[in-house]
Amino acid sequence: MGKTSVMNPSEYKLMEESVVLTLGRVSCIPKMSDLEAPLRPKRKKVLVDYFVQFRWILVIFVVLPISFTVYFLLYLGDIRSERKSFKQRQKEHDENVQKVVKRLKERNPSKDGLVCTARKPWIAVGMRNVDYKRARHFEVDLAAFRNVLDIDKEKMIARVEPLVSMGQITRVTVPMNLALAVVAELDDLTVGGLINGYGIEGSSHIYGLFADTVVAYEVVLADGSLVRATKDNEYSDLFYAIPWSQGTLGLLVAAEIKLIPVKEYMKLTYKPVVGNLKELAQGYMDSFAPRDLDQDNPAKVPDFVETMVYSPTEAVCMTGRYASKEEAKLKGNKINEVGWWFKPWFYQHVQTALKKGEFVEYIPTREYYHRHTRCLYWEGKLILPFADQFWFRFLLGWLMPPKVSLLKATQGEAVRNYYHDMHVIQDMLVPLYKVGDALEWVHREMEIYPIWLCPHRLYKLPVKTMVYPEPAFDQNLHQGDTTYAQMYTDIGVYYAPGPVLRGEEFDGADAVRRMENWLIENHGFQPQYAVSELSEKNFWRMFDAGLYEHCRRKYGAVGTFMSVYYKSKKGRKTEKEVQEAERETLETPDVDVN
Repeated sequence: MGKTSVMNPSEYKLMEESVVLTLGRVSCIPKMSDLEAPLRPKRKKVLVDYFVQFRWILVIFVVLPISFTVYFLLYLGDIRSERKSFKQRQKEHDENVQKVVKRLKERNPSKDGLVCTARKPWIAVGMRNVDYKRARHFEVDLAAFRNVLDIDKEKMIARVEPLVSMGQITRVTVPMNLALAVVAELDDLTVGGLINGYGIEGSSHIYGLFADTVVAYEVVLADGSLVRATKDNEYSDLFYAIPWSQGTLGLLVAAEIKLIPVKEYMKLTYKPVVGNLKELAQGYMDSFAPRDLDQDNPAKVPDFVETMVYSPTEAVCMTGRYASKEEAKLKGNKINEVGWWFKPWFYQHVQTALKKGEFVEYIPTREYYHRHTRCLYWEGKLILPFADQFWFRFLLGWLMPPKVSLLKATQGEAVRNYYHDMHVIQDMLVPLYKVGDALEWVHREMEIYPIWLCPHRLYKLPVKTMVYPEPAFDQNLHQGDTTYAQMYTDIGVYYAPGPVLRGEEFDGADAVRRMENWLIENHGFQPQYAVSELSEKNFWRMFDAGLYEHCRRKYGAVGTFMSVYYKSKKGRKTEKEVQEAERETLETPDVDVN
């Protein structure tokens, strides 16, 4: 197997002119000067550095035991819910919706502040601080909305409440050989967060982002009315405006989501790729996007795709296809049950392909869906530096992962600010043909490895939504594109930057600002679960405001819900600031949404 731990970026060194083999081709790596990051002075350590260095003590003795207890209690609650009939769940749902309606109608707009959910700020899975809840606000409790309401096997639709998690829904559907078309990898991610924010998975190159798989939303509007929005009813504008709106158009109380048939196993092929960053990007594209643009041919396009870039010269591309248990158990086939607590962390297991070469194995489908949960991609290595060792995995691996919400709740203001400055958790959504450029930018500016690559379709819709394909993309198709959708890629940048690992100075806020500017210039998007440095002007340069602002006015959200920019931006908000922003938005002329 060889060593599987991830090397620090400082350990990677490109030769001045090297010739390497990549996907059967020989090509030259660019000189180091073409990609070299600027030299930085050393940074003096301060007290918070030692808090972060030894934070693993708090995590082991406090966060992990509490996390395990919370997970267990949530599991018991889910089991109780599953034992109820769909009729009983619907009855409880209707009663809870009426409570929400009543609560909204109790609000006095002149003194009660803006509406938001009653969920504590640290509970959200995203790394963005929920600073808007530190201003005066009016809370509506949605904690009861965590039930799977119906699984319609004929219509292939799952009707669920917004706090249903990915772990919960797969536990219900996979035994039926069904699954959501897009299942985000981490167990804790909820339907509401993936709809109002952003969600992706290795099947998104076929089905799009999570919200693209939703067929109907049930929403309580500012006036307390309950509406059902679909793409072809009277609320079609609301249907297209809800994704990425961060819950600022109304309160989502249920969603109907597309189901697909699945099999018991995922046949996963691991293929190492060696070369410069542009060649790694091309190998990634070739793994799922036919060069003849035959993107809708299932014989040429796998069911699942992801790639991990481990250094400026090495990556592993993974492609998966559903397989039956009969196929998986044929003689000679290897089954890898990656869900066991003592198993190597998934990203480190993948990395072994760089030494072993290409190989194939079969993973139980549900375990494959949640392959990144136990180690939180590779963030677990920073949280608990030794948790990937066999002795820890065997003795305490069953306690993993720590709940992100509890990590946030126990970090304190100083540690929180440290992570903002010295740590990066960002996703860059860029057109597929620009992935090579984006990888080079990340290397120069941040030097973060591993990097996660996951493709997704960005559909051409009847109206222009907050995120949208490049203008006229369908007139000049690139690899992965079709006439109805442009292929994008999520470039997941999660870890401590190279300069931080080397003890050098690093300005995290400035790096994020430069990343945001690069995305704006290249028609890319930044999911707003992450820390954002965008000014209001740049926010609306990145995202389109037309349909969103139209729906804000039409459905009475102005003056009731905070605008999406002020909900997303960093820093504490005051009621005066929010009210002034709402008045300014209200006075803005309406816009053409066509």
